[in-house]
Formats: sequence, structure tokens, C-alpha cells
Amino acid sequence: MREDRRFVTGNGRYVADITPPETVHVGLVTSPFPHARIVSIDVEQALELPGVVTVLTGAELAKSTEALRQYLDVPEVQWRPLAVESTRYAGEWVAAVVATSRAVAEDGAELVDVDYEPLPFILDPERAAQPDAPLVHPTHGTNVMAKREFAWGPVDENRARAASSVSVRTRWNRNSTVPLETFGVVASWDPHREVLDVWASIQMPQFPDQLADALRIPTNQVRVHFDVDVGGSYGVKRGIKHGVLAGFLARKLGVPVKLIEDRSENMHGGDFHGPDRVFEVELAYTDEGEFTHIRLDVLDDEGAYPGRSPLQLAKPIGAIVGPYSITSAEYNATAVTTNKTGQVAVRGFGQSPTNYAIEAAVDAVARELSMDRMELRRRNFIRADEFPYRIPSGTEYDSGDYDAVLDRAIEISELPALAEERDSLRASGRLAGIGVAACLEPGGGNAIFENIMNPKNDKSTFPEACRIRVDGAGAVTAIISISSAGQAHETMVSTLVAEELGVPPEQIAVVRADSLSGFPSQSPVGSRMTIVLGRAINGAATELKDKLCEIGARALDLERSDVEYRDRSVVAVADPDRSLGWDDLVAIAHRKQHLMPPGVQPGLEVVHVAHTPRSGTLTAPDGTVQLYPCYSFEVHVVLAEIDPRTAKVELLRYFIAHDCGTVVNPDVVRGMVYGGTAHGIGVALYEQFAFNDDGQPLTQSFMDYLLPSAHEVPDIVDAEQCTPSPFTSHGQKGVGEAGYMGAPAAVAGAVNDALTAHGAAPIHSLPIKPSDIWTVLQPVRHDSKDRS
Repeated sequence: MREDRRFVTGNGRYVADITPPETVHVGLVTSPFPHARIVSIDVEQALELPGVVTVLTGAELAKSTEALRQYLDVPEVQWRPLAVESTRYAGEWVAAVVATSRAVAEDGAELVDVDYEPLPFILDPERAAQPDAPLVHPTHGTNVMAKREFAWGPVDENRARAASSVSVRTRWNRNSTVPLETFGVVASWDPHREVLDVWASIQMPQFPDQLADALRIPTNQVRVHFDVDVGGSYGVKRGIKHGVLAGFLARKLGVPVKLIEDRSENMHGGDFHGPDRVFEVELAYTDEGEFTHIRLDVLDDEGAYPGRSPLQLAKPIGAIVGPYSITSAEYNATAVTTNKTGQVAVRGFGQSPTNYAIEAAVDAVARELSMDRMELRRRNFIRADEFPYRIPSGTEYDSGDYDAVLDRAIEISELPALAEERDSLRASGRLAGIGVAACLEPGGGNAIFENIMNPKNDKSTFPEACRIRVDGAGAVTAIISISSAGQAHETMVSTLVAEELGVPPEQIAVVRADSLSGFPSQSPVGSRMTIVLGRAINGAATELKDKLCEIGARALDLERSDVEYRDRSVVAVADPDRSLGWDDLVAIAHRKQHLMPPGVQPGLEVVHVAHTPRSGTLTAPDGTVQLYPCYSFEVHVVLAEIDPRTAKVELLRYFIAHDCGTVVNPDVVRGMVYGGTAHGIGVALYEQFAFNDDGQPLTQSFMDYLLPSAHEVPDIVDAEQCTPSPFTSHGQKGVGEAGYMGAPAAVAGAVNDALTAHGAAPIHSLPIKPSDIWTVLQPVRHDSKDRS
């Protein structure tokens, strides 16, 4: 991959590497209380410290800025970079100390004396939803930020023809992607040009616009530089409060301002936690194992400030039945605030928790019917000849062959032999289980989430753009307007442009424009870049080839309809020996006006802006909507063993069969699948942001927040199936969230297969800790002793 050269040689360029002359640094004063009134802030001692430039409080910042954007209709909920009047979670920023170095800024922050009056607080989301719960935002009058209820299809009829149903309650405790790089931002104000330059490690839609709005300056005075490498993200590099704080200080002080989170600030006050969600799933079925109806009740803990995170509750609507042929569904979604760190979109925008909940219910039906889990899934899969397939909520799945992917998973896992290995482990006294998960990855996210969760918002497009430029020497440059957090965009763009134009990919330059010189972009979220940016590349290349054909037709004395573009040449359709090559076409376009077709502009430069495929309509009154254009699919098979003495889980074998349509770059796809699977293993067994009863975060470093290492992630065997999408430029689908979509469900399934075979109850709360396993094993141990 073309990005590898600079990373392997240590030549990546991150925000921490950018320090303009005269840069000052920010240290943060944070609240020790989950909820408290700010009585007073004394900054005198901090200002006396040599090197301290200024101290900024929330009250001063609020006078000159707008509150940060909320995507729900909650005008009474004011979210600002620095707390005003009250703090609402332990770790919330209260004041910013600016100094000549980060060390001095931190020393100064310790000298700021804040007098707090502790207030009642709430941590449990289910308790927060009750009318008598302590209020996070008293002026709002309730902790419920959003509540939407939907029902689609013949609900009563399908319930009536079911023989029974299972109800499974699952808990997805909050975790995140915890990237290697914390969030960083550098802001510099040019008073002569009246432009705010910003370098930030962002992955966020509309970041420049929101920055300008909050700072009360025109959008054409904010230039966000997208040529900064981002050291990991998968959704969490939002950083809008960081950007507003640094931008305000840069304009106020007239010098560049740098804010780089330390790990503790990032983990408990950086607003990057992920979903914190309770599911109640009811799955109705017949005696033969046919699923007839599904109901999902979801309660999501948004933390203190909802921001964009409640929009994730719209995502289940687009895959409410998973890969299964179920003709009716109910969905009830509630978002609440609590006195915790805010959450943001994390890898998949909340789809992995939904997949986990659905697959837990499917496994429960298999246990009730004593049916093979593979056979139960296969019996209910949507068939290959049924695509495009419209699910009850109105979304149409584009394509798929779920049976074939399942067959590939069974083949590569050598399932009969894997089952023998599991049984042998059980016979030797170990607890062992096989987990399976069949999960969708919606790809190509668009703006319709905002309309679903807030009908007042009628946004319906989420575009991407690409400029393709051929210079006078014939060299090709592709220009995009997004930052990259390791998704190999440069490789993807050069590969697709090369495919379109017939130019070797290594000869194509890929450049990232800034927000003022670039064009519409919504950032690489929702597994959408290959889908939507790929469409823009295809559109730009098509326009460019059409112009080359006009030039070639004139030079060959033919009509436009008589020629076509083939491998860097314009060729006469009726006589392929008559053609005009690349160099001649370029020369005419740039230097030979006398040979140009009348009315055709000189040069070879095209910009194409593309909508998300299959977008452009708002949610219907009954809640039906085309939520995503494309649906990838994956089947995971896992063998796990549990040490009965320590309750430690070890993953022995891991297999994935995956279908993301046309594969643009196999190495990139494999990296996404492997990385996402490692992330999912962490969610299933290790990762959780925990709080004590006093509202204090217990996981402020990697000593407490556990991540899977190479020791915990087994060798992964993968296989690819290709079912092209009929709705994308090259048949491609999303893959940025792959692996993660099914790993938590599969690992949990393997643990529960081991537990239930031993007579213990299944565990439906992630992560599954050794203490959880030990607890459910105790009744079994006592029963064994009683029988003996």
C-alpha cells in the first residue's frame, strides 16, 4: 500500500508533530465530581506561575461562542467546551490554562482553585429514565432525550402463528476504540487574512462548519487541513470541543494554540466513549424453527451530553431483522442522559451491539428447540434469489448469498473436526464451546439518521467529491477532501482511478485538499468511502473520458458516438486501428486550441460530487426508510475453552467468511477484518469503561482498561465470498467495520455454549469477565456437591 512507506520509515505527520513558531499549550482543569455547582473559580495563583499566559473559564468562553451542536431537538441542553455554572460528569473540563509549555500548563492547572457544591447525580440509565430520577439537565425537565416507537408488517398475525417466543436481555457496557493517538488540535489565527488554520486528528462530519458556527465566524474563515495523519479512530476522533477551545484561544491570544490530550484526559473526559446500551429482544418462532416476528427495545446511555450519539439508535432500523427473513418487527428506542462522560459514534455506529443482541436471541431459540445453531440460521436466511430484499422497516438489502458464506465458514473451520476438538476438551475436564454469528455490516452511511431521530431535520444528502486533474505532461492527480485514520484512502483512490483511466496506480498522485480549497465531504464514517467516494471517482473519470472522446472524435474527424475510450486512447468503434493516444489527447487539451472541439474548455480537470447511492428520500410517516445502500455479510466460527479453576477464557480457533462485494484491495480488506475482529474480542472479554458508586471513572489508564494483545487474539483464518452490489460503481460494499460486526456475538456464543453444556446459565452482558463466569458456575458446583 502506498501509505506504508512513510509510516514504516517513521515519516507520518501527526498533529503532535505540528508546532508553529510561538505556539502555546493548553492544560485542563477537570471536575472531580459527577455533578456539582461551580461556586467560584480562583485563578490568581495560576496566573502568577512563570510561563502561564492566561486562564480561560467556561463563563468567559460562553460569552463569545455558541453552544456545541445537538442533533436532537433539545434546546435546553447546552453543551460547551468548558462547563458553565455546573459540571455534569467527573472529568468535565472546567477551565483551561495556557502556558509556554505543556508542563507549565499542567502545573498551572493544579493551582486553579475551584469551589464546588456537589449535586445529586445518576449513573444507571434505567434509573435515569424514571420520572423521579435526579436530573442531569434540570432545565430540560427529564433525562429522556429521545423516545421513538415503530411497528412494521403484520405484527399480530405473525405473533399468532408463532408457537412460542424467547426474550433475551443483553447489556453492552460502554467501551471504545481507544486509538493509539489521543485527540490533538493546533489552531492558528491569521488576523491579516482573517483565517483560522486548524490541524486536528479528526474523523467527524461537518467539523469545519460546526467550528465556525460555535466561534461565530464565517465558514470561509476556517481552514481545516486534511493532510494530517490520524493515528487511529473508527469514529471517535470528533474533538469539536477541543477545536472550539483551541480556536477561541488562538484568536484571543494572537498566537498558535496546541491542545494534545494525555491518556487520562482522553479516557475519562475526552467525549469518546461508545454505546452503553440495554437491549430486550423478543424473537417469536414456530415449532419448525421459523422466525415469525422480532421486537427490539433499546435503552442507550448517552452520558452527560447527547451530541450526535443518539442518532445511532436509528441504525437498527436499517437491519432490524439481521440476515433473517422475518416479515414483521417492532422497535422501541430511548436515549437518556446520565452523569457520565459523553459518548460518540464508535465503529459501526452502534450496529455491533444490535447484531450481538439479535444473535443472542437466535442462540436462545436454538437452545429451546434443541436445534443445531447453523441449521437454525440457514433455515431463516434470506435466499440469494430474493435480493434485493425489502425488510419490514422499508430498507432494501442490495445483494447477498448468505448460504454460500455460511458454507465457506463451515468449510474453512472444518466444523465436524472442530466439534470433535470441543468435545475432547470437555471430556478432559475443560469447559469448551463453539460460537457462531451471522451478521450484517451496513455500509455507505448517509444523513437520514438525523431525520429519523429528529423529524424537524430534513437533511437527506451526505455527499463526497473527487477532482481528477491531468496536467500538461499527462500526469494524473486525484484530489480528495478527507482525513485518513489508517483506512488506506490513497491506495483506494489511486487503484480506482487507475481502473477507470488505464493509468498505472503508482503513477497517480493523491492529494488531500483543505476545507477551503476542497469540495463537499462528510468524512470517512459508516464504511462509506469506497462506496460514496468510489462513486465520485467513477463520475469524475466518466466525465473526463467523455471529454477525451470529444477531443479524439474531432481529431479523427468522427462523431462523438463513433468513438470510445480504451486503455488511455480514444478509438474508432468501427475501425480500432484508427485511434488517438494519451499524449496526443493531452497535448490537444492543453496546447492546441486549433484542434479542440468548438465550445470545449481547454485543460483536463473534472470535479464530481456524488450522493450516497439510494439516498435522497426522507423517513415516511410510518417510519419506513432506505437507511443504507449496501450490506456486507460475515459469518464467524469460534472455538473457546474456559479454565474451570480460574474462569479464564482462551480462544483456540477463529474463522471468518466474509462478503463485501467487489474487493478493491485484498490486503486492506484483510486488515480491516482482522483489526475489527481483535476489537470485537476486546469488547466481548476485556474492555469496559467502569464507574464506581461515587461516579468516579475507574478506568483512566491501560492499567485498568484492558485491551487484547497478540496473546489474546488467536490466528484468524478468513475466506472471501463476492456478491457484488448492483447499486455501486464497481460492485463494492463497506468493509471498514468488518470483523467487529460479528466478533462480540461469536465470542459470547462460544462462552455460552461452554457454560450451558455444563449446566450453567448463559451470560448476556459484555464484557464477559472471569468473575461473571465464576458466578454462574457456582450453582452448578453446588448441585454437583449435593448430588455426590
